[in-house]
Amino acid sequence: MARVSTPARSRVLRRRETKSAYMFLLPSLVFFLAFVIVPMVLCVYTSFFDSTMGKETRDVFIGFGNYIELFRDSVFLRALKNTIIIVVVSVPITCIFSLWISSAIYQMPGKLLSFFRIVFYLPVITGSVAVTVVWKWMFNNYYGIFNYLGTQTGLISQRINWLGDERYALGCIILILLTTSVGQPIVLYVSALGNVDSSLIEAAEVDGATDLQVFWKIKWPNIMPTTLYILIITTINSFQCFALIQLLTSGGPNHSTDTVMYYIYYTAFKLYRYGYGNAMGVVLAIFIAVLSAIQFRLGREK
Repeated sequence: MARVSTPARSRVLRRRETKSAYMFLLPSLVFFLAFVIVPMVLCVYTSFFDSTMGKETRDVFIGFGNYIELFRDSVFLRALKNTIIIVVVSVPITCIFSLWISSAIYQMPGKLLSFFRIVFYLPVITGSVAVTVVWKWMFNNYYGIFNYLGTQTGLISQRINWLGDERYALGCIILILLTTSVGQPIVLYVSALGNVDSSLIEAAEVDGATDLQVFWKIKWPNIMPTTLYILIITTINSFQCFALIQLLTSGGPNHSTDTVMYYIYYTAFKLYRYGYGNAMGVVLAIFIAVLSAIQFRLGREK
């Protein structure tokens, strides 16, 4: 019987391990291809058509017609403006607030730390419908808690229709989004701060470094990868703000709370203009990709 050499045996073993790995990955790969890659390709393809998916007429190829129409559509431009406002306001506040809270609680005893993590993470795992119902009650212009406290304390002279007034509606949406967005960053920052080498901190304190210097020179560089990840996922989540809009305002009043995601839904599933809606989706994806790449590049340089 011929003796199998060690290199040949290693190659056989490596092939077997690779085959087994792909077999385990196969269900996820099929799901990813069927429900992510294929819809993305169809989205880009149909964005060049006047497509109603057979609802009214046959699809007609119009090239870049949908994209040209987009930037002449005042509703889309306002939705894009609202989306950018949400991102510009919510992302920095979410990151700064999460880091501040994490810095205050990460050295607490185990049970107390777990309590705070549960408190801040609870809105994340709570259903969006349940959270929205509670906030809708709080903002109600007749019996909401904000109007009650405001009139009782004299902060406001009369009840405010928070979600029905263009001056306040978008701000209310951003406030709700902030409360549901800080949970995951806080958990990640607590973990990252806890993994910073304590000997470096102790050495800096012995040398007379202040708390601010310790944070800026030691902690901040060590948690930069976590910060980069939080910035990217928070940006993507803010760009994709949809459920709050649909359940609270439906884009009103007067399109003051329209976002690109909600306008895509309205155009595709209410007006049956799938090609036009997919063109919006492509533009939104490009915005997210470019902004995420910029954030990643800036984070790597620091």
